[in-house]
Amino acid sequence: MLESIDKEHVLGCPNRATRDGLEGRPSPFLSNNYHGGGFVSDDDRVDIQSLHFGSSHSAGMRSQGKLSELVAALGYVQGQADLPKAVLRAGPRDQIYFTPAVTHAAIVTCGSICPGLNDVIRGLVLKLIDYGVPESHILGIRHGFKGFYDKKRKPIILTRKLVDSIQLEGGTMLGTSSEPADVKQIVKRLDLWSIDFLFVIGGPGSHGAALKLQEACEESRVPCSIIAVPKSIDNDILLVDKTFGFESAVEEAQKPLMAAKVEAASGYRGVGLVKLMGRRSGFIAVSASLASGVVDICLIPEVEYRLDSVLMYLESILERKGHAVICIAEGAGEGLSGADCGMRLQTRGSLDGMRVTDVERTVDVGAWLKSEIKANLEDVDVKYIDPSYLIRSVVSTSTDRIYCRMLANGAVHAAFAGYTGITVGLVNTHFVYLPIPAVIQMTRRVDPTGELWNRLRSSIGQPNFEEEPPVGGYGIVNSPSLRQDSLR
Repeated sequence: MLESIDKEHVLGCPNRATRDGLEGRPSPFLSNNYHGGGFVSDDDRVDIQSLHFGSSHSAGMRSQGKLSELVAALGYVQGQADLPKAVLRAGPRDQIYFTPAVTHAAIVTCGSICPGLNDVIRGLVLKLIDYGVPESHILGIRHGFKGFYDKKRKPIILTRKLVDSIQLEGGTMLGTSSEPADVKQIVKRLDLWSIDFLFVIGGPGSHGAALKLQEACEESRVPCSIIAVPKSIDNDILLVDKTFGFESAVEEAQKPLMAAKVEAASGYRGVGLVKLMGRRSGFIAVSASLASGVVDICLIPEVEYRLDSVLMYLESILERKGHAVICIAEGAGEGLSGADCGMRLQTRGSLDGMRVTDVERTVDVGAWLKSEIKANLEDVDVKYIDPSYLIRSVVSTSTDRIYCRMLANGAVHAAFAGYTGITVGLVNTHFVYLPIPAVIQMTRRVDPTGELWNRLRSSIGQPNFEEEPPVGGYGIVNSPSLRQDSLR
């Protein structure tokens, strides 16, 4: 008998079977033991923390201090004082609570597009059919939540034939939007159409809407399970190892970085500047920079920097090898503001010593940084590349495609097992179910004291830009190409 974990130490998920007294029935996969792979027990657990430090000085130990924020958030949700030790394992159960032949399901995609959306849609449809849900009972909601009640965006029937090859195309076959959800109207349609399962594919905002729908369904006594699938190209959803589309985005981001390298190396004192996605989290910028091996400077929202330090270090790179590549996340300029004519800074003090948090948010941090480089460094050739829409629209890589299929399978298994108000994700390499409130309490961000950021800095030799530049600069002394007076 394996060691069990007390239920109070598990991050529990709402279950309609318990709440509504649903009657259980054997899984349709009992005859083949779920294709020979067996079933998951409701008592299976996955540890949230897999690493145990032997010393307070161990690398990465400081990152654990940030768990206090998560503890506070989860304590608000669960009414607990300590971080739960484990979460529920995802997968097929040998007992289900819905009869597939009379079950109705709906699928909606929300927010911006990212690689893998069609893979998830296809995976959901095929697994529902695998359970025995009739094709005519599977609805695709058009262009986000508004497709529930906008007569111009009528739902479509999702058949096996219709979704057969959609994974070969980018974007979403259903269309998407970021329009807010009219909860009352949606719940009304869920009831009218007798929808048993609603699968919401989206990011943190869409997860928040899914939670409101679940609460409204309970309040209105509409018997519908709300299951979310985490979509965020920025990889910024709390607790999960990664979101689908992230790895595909990192892979595609190599192309503009390599192009920036070629452009910079081909010019005199060339600077290739690439802006990547990452409004609040810099995971794509850091991972793409680390993977490409061509980036000299990486700027992300989580790490403050002084402009004078960045420019002085950039000049040292140009003096040393004649060109440089900069990767900047779109949110790295939080606080910078744009004027009507071009970009200008509105700081509390002088530019010398300015920090990102000292100014208001910019419209385009890449364009701003380009102008600052040209204004402060002489005789530089800056090529600015913004590939955001090109990256978002690509098809998913093989690893992402597999991941999307597993997420979709886990979501359908959760629905038939009676769960609602949950999302499915990967925690410590295992697929799990998480209550939606736990993943939307805050944004997952790159830890400035963590291993990922440290690996990048040690790989490219990037100094700490939060500090004043050293006297004499970074390996150069009184370079005539750096306009020292402009940084005062």
